[in-house]
Amino acid sequence: MDLPVMPPVKPMLAKTAARIPDGMHYEAKWDGFRAIVFRDGDEVEIGSRTAKPLTRYFPELLDALRTHLPRRCVLDGEIVIARGGRLDFDALLERIHPADSRVRMLAERTPASFVAFDLLALGDDALLETELATRRERLVHALRDAAEPVHTAPATRDVDVARRWFEQFEGAGLDGVVAKRPTLPYRPDERLMVKVKHERTADCVLAGFRYHKSGPVVGSLLLGLYDSSGTLQHVGVSASFPMRRRQELVAELEPLRMESAAGHPWAEWQREEAHASSRMPGGPSRWTGTKDLSWVPLRPERVLEVAYDHMQGDRFRHTARFRRWREDRDPASCTYAQLEEPVNYDLAEVLTPSGPPSGG
Repeated sequence: MDLPVMPPVKPMLAKTAARIPDGMHYEAKWDGFRAIVFRDGDEVEIGSRTAKPLTRYFPELLDALRTHLPRRCVLDGEIVIARGGRLDFDALLERIHPADSRVRMLAERTPASFVAFDLLALGDDALLETELATRRERLVHALRDAAEPVHTAPATRDVDVARRWFEQFEGAGLDGVVAKRPTLPYRPDERLMVKVKHERTADCVLAGFRYHKSGPVVGSLLLGLYDSSGTLQHVGVSASFPMRRRQELVAELEPLRMESAAGHPWAEWQREEAHASSRMPGGPSRWTGTKDLSWVPLRPERVLEVAYDHMQGDRFRHTARFRRWREDRDPASCTYAQLEEPVNYDLAEVLTPSGPPSGG
């Protein structure tokens, strides 16, 4: 492979904002695996956000990328999988598997797509110093004849369109809007873009905590919600605390501490088969490897309010943010029923040229 921009390359990143800013270039925020695609003739490599190789996990994309991409190019984009007209991040996670036979079986059962939103190199031209507006024009032209499973991400310069996308596209599994300065060069691994994500709140049961990797202070609080059968399901964690607050929490939570998990709703967390029917902390994960997943059980008697962006199935997609204790809430009242469901929106309407306007 001999390209003007060579792997590995870490993608340009975004910082969070509360509102969609005016006067920018706007795109939907895709909920998939960020990917830098390198193509030089028949050679194709796919790098992850951390510059690790993703190529072996998506064999079905290789021929499609050879067919629909220019012969020599480097693209920034997102690998996504759709089920039932919306993005399915769980299906992506299933791909990170050591067995090649399983990866190929899943490639046939739930094929992935690639959504391109930036162009880092084309032919002999490196475009890292080229402004975004020009890179976008060249990307659209380069992929003008592309077809499923390769797409050009819709984009607009109209902030009102971006605000409408922010509301509508969540129903297709997207999780917000990304704003970029039209004059922005491409800066790998720098947070120069802006992301605006949905934020909602939920009252959750505090059912345990994990220690911080630095020592005997709270690392994360384990959150639970009751399902329709009355079972407490593990829905995620809240983990962003200053070090002093982490120390205070250890003493604050001591009265709720259980000597063992016996009698706790998640008492069976170490039995792999128990995770098949209930969500519990410490489940097997290909991402955590040998990471210590042990946790301290607490009597599920205290409620906290957290902020979250969106759900992935029956859990929070990302780490939830602590807002306040809710001493006025009964833990039994913390159910899935309180969660807001976005209005469904067909993913095909996001990706087809006749769907959302590009806005230039």
